[in-house]
Amino acid sequence: MTHSDKDRVSPTANKDRVVIFDTTLRDGEQSPGATMTHEEKLEIAELLDEMGVDIIEAGFPIASEGDFNAVTEIAKNTKNAVICGLARANLKDIDRCWDAVRHARRPRIHTFIGTSPLHRAIPNLTQEEMAERIHETVTHARNLCDNVQWSPMDATRTEWDYLCRVVEIAIKAGATTINIPDTVGYTAPEESADLIRRLIATVPGAQEVVFATHCHNDLGMATANSLAAVAGGARQIECTINGLGERAGNTALEEVVMAMKVRGDIMPYHTGIDTTKIMNISRRVASVSGFNVQFNKAIVGKNAFAHESGIHQDGMLKNAETFEIMRPEDVGLTETNIVMGKHSGRAALRSKLKDLGFDLADNQLADVFVRFKSLADRKKEIYDEDLIALVSAGADPANDHLQITSLQVACGTDGPAQATLVMRVGETEQSATARGDGPVDASFKAVRALHPNDAHLSLYQVHAVTEGTDAQATVSVRLEDAGMIAVGQSADTDTVVASARAYVNALNRLHARRGKTGSNAREISYKDVS
Repeated sequence: MTHSDKDRVSPTANKDRVVIFDTTLRDGEQSPGATMTHEEKLEIAELLDEMGVDIIEAGFPIASEGDFNAVTEIAKNTKNAVICGLARANLKDIDRCWDAVRHARRPRIHTFIGTSPLHRAIPNLTQEEMAERIHETVTHARNLCDNVQWSPMDATRTEWDYLCRVVEIAIKAGATTINIPDTVGYTAPEESADLIRRLIATVPGAQEVVFATHCHNDLGMATANSLAAVAGGARQIECTINGLGERAGNTALEEVVMAMKVRGDIMPYHTGIDTTKIMNISRRVASVSGFNVQFNKAIVGKNAFAHESGIHQDGMLKNAETFEIMRPEDVGLTETNIVMGKHSGRAALRSKLKDLGFDLADNQLADVFVRFKSLADRKKEIYDEDLIALVSAGADPANDHLQITSLQVACGTDGPAQATLVMRVGETEQSATARGDGPVDASFKAVRALHPNDAHLSLYQVHAVTEGTDAQATVSVRLEDAGMIAVGQSADTDTVVASARAYVNALNRLHARRGKTGSNAREISYKDVS
């Protein structure tokens, strides 16, 4: 291992270096409806690695064949980051985890058990029985891998004396990183800092390992708690892109990284993150997960660098620092919003997309260019947001089981809407007409007439990409069927067309997963470090 490799993941080499542990592909993907395809997981892992994330928690290998295969492929393909898999405190989980991550250039096993009174009751273990299991499982993991992380789930609600005891057991058994999870987002910043500080000062051997913090945002304090933990001595932050995660989500990577970058005067720490890549990966995660970023979200929200107030605009024109504490380009945003049109060529489109953070291969550019020209014929001016929507929504692959050929909708003021759909199903082109409570409902019913299914529509979301009556609408659809979840997205100036395509996109994903024997379905019920 070179010196630079060691410094990337070992803050003991530099006391001010904070390791970034990204769990978007594990904890983030556990958000209801955020399940990603195998290919999407590989893509996000590659983006995380390119951005400089130190450790990628690629999944929970024993959860399903899909998770195992994804972790294995990510381990084989990742160039720089440590690849970590999650395992419960039993030998079978740990062995399965090792089988997946052992292919990595630098593997890590992350094992956990709930230590608070509430969580000890789940496996019905006494304190003594749990202590024995911790020693056994951490020892087993360390015999397989020299990089072992251990987490006492719900640590912030665990009795102090018992927490110290089990942390000491894990360290003696060979854990190299001790993660302290605020599983239910219960703690406050002062408590977060104090807990880490006291553990490092009290537990024998604590100064020889890395302490990590994993916070949830149930009370809106995940970022504050994580930064407080760093002030208390933690040197690893567990986080996700866009704060994706169960319930109210996890600590947002972009928030903690930029907080330390902007306020280095009071937080003299640094990371290895290339912050100019933040916007690109934020958009991609939002697209593949189907969880759009709220407009006023810190750092990556649409309005994060927008100024409408006259006073604000006047100040910005005179000096950008008047109302901006960081530069848009620091997070990968361009300062200009050049309007593209139907006369713009392929080279101009490639250059513009590169400015927006999208470096497309030739075949990807060719597909986007065709859809760009089609949009330009229908929309007078195409803005940055329109281009982002085109790239993020993606194309309908030619080999998809379902492909919409045409859709016509008729609406009346005193009766149901009617949709006439022509769609290719497999190798044959079929048509159907259906009525519904509005054009979208009628369109979905026409799809179901040609492709009967029992998938439950658990999310239907529409938002306009830009302003104006010719604005593109980006539609997200989430379907659930037999334990499988699929998200479909599409963008079009016609909201009904975008809706139908998003619905068909989600159905295609379900169809593909069934063809892979449900590899992306959750095959077991499990609890995790949250």
